Amino acid sequence: MSTAIPNDISDVIEADRNHLWHHMIQHKPFETVDPRVIVEGNGVRVWDANGKEHLDGVSGGVWTVNVGYGRERIANAVRDQLIQLPYFAGSAGSIPGARFADMLIDKMPEMDRVYYTNSGSEANEKAFKMIRQIAHKRYGGKKHKILFRERDYHGTTITTLSAGGQPERNAQYGPYTPGFVAVPHCLEYRAQVSSENYGEWAANQIEEVILREGPETVGGLCLEPVTAGGGVIVPPEGYWTRVQEICAKYDILLHIDEVVCGVGRTGTWFGYQHYGIKPDFVTMAKGVASGYAAIACMVTTDRVFDMFKDNAEDPMNYFRDISTFGGCTAGPAAAIENMKIIEEEDLLENTNKMGARLIANLEALQEKHRVIGDVRGKGLFCGAELVVDRDTKEPVDEKKVQAVVADCMAQGIIIGATNRSLPGFNNTLCFSPALTYNADEIDELTAAVDKALTRVFS
Repeated sequence: MSTAIPNDISDVIEADRNHLWHHMIQHKPFETVDPRVIVEGNGVRVWDANGKEHLDGVSGGVWTVNVGYGRERIANAVRDQLIQLPYFAGSAGSIPGARFADMLIDKMPEMDRVYYTNSGSEANEKAFKMIRQIAHKRYGGKKHKILFRERDYHGTTITTLSAGGQPERNAQYGPYTPGFVAVPHCLEYRAQVSSENYGEWAANQIEEVILREGPETVGGLCLEPVTAGGGVIVPPEGYWTRVQEICAKYDILLHIDEVVCGVGRTGTWFGYQHYGIKPDFVTMAKGVASGYAAIACMVTTDRVFDMFKDNAEDPMNYFRDISTFGGCTAGPAAAIENMKIIEEEDLLENTNKMGARLIANLEALQEKHRVIGDVRGKGLFCGAELVVDRDTKEPVDEKKVQAVVADCMAQGIIIGATNRSLPGFNNTLCFSPALTYNADEIDELTAAVDKALTRVFS
């Protein structure tokens, strides 16, 4: 660790134990053991309060730090911007806000407008609100329903949970916002039927839901390009082409949630760009500034934008919304440097190369360990589903999945797993290393998984 970190931070540990409420974790054990405190990061490694080094295979725990730790140029850009102007409400513009919007749209052909927010949940809510307002403006409020997919996740607010396809994330937080309707998942490994073209079949199930609900009532369809926390699901061939056809047929706005996949994670700037999709909304957050500042964006087309200025005499005609911290300038300042780093270091190409190596290594482990039932992923976003039996595909108990994660942590390797998502199906190991990983680091990551699987399932 850096000598800048004090040797004794026992006061920090106690302050954490006594006053912090951590995310996504049970706190009862902290009555007898110390909470984990991460104190420093450099490159693709982090150090905890005990000085232990870890190779980070999940980019900050939740797939965020795409360009790795210790990027002084991002920190310096944020510092300089904060001195010049830290904040002004989004009703006015800023220099970094305009410049990053221009950079971003350059990477997103056929998209036109950027709306800044402070989180992925909030970005998704903005798209939902726009769909609802369009329903009222053009369809008398009737075309208000928004479809979402089983296993997908779109945020933590009550309304984004209403569009959440993970029952354990949603449990105990209802009642939910009405007007959100689920469509079936598209995980071919757990196909609902046998089909020669499962991707097309899965997409056709969306049309079945639309017909059941009434096309005149459905205004939007919200999907992740690659399902993240629901098991790292890459849609089968034929899926996205059919989805686009269905949206066009029934005049449904297509909203692609790129909060995880956006800004390089899958080897393209955005996950939807693998599939030739033409979305109406694209939302993003985590990798936009690699966690160096809080920023999220809702990006849309001029076709949608123009619907909110077609009658300037009507005081209710525009998008009457604000995101307080969407006016922070640190976010776009950091995002500009983040995007430059990805370009200058050719990290999209590296993501594709290292992603292929990660998949190959996991497939080699699949040959060795029968507990791995399926390996899947796109770029540096990969999963390995663990099963008791490959023929029945019975999922491994999630306690054993977490034991694999814990064993890797003990080795100094941080990996992830589906968690509090699907009852009985929290059985997929998740990998989302920084886009800067090299071959040795990929091999170090999978070697730790090999050892963990051997110990847990021997």
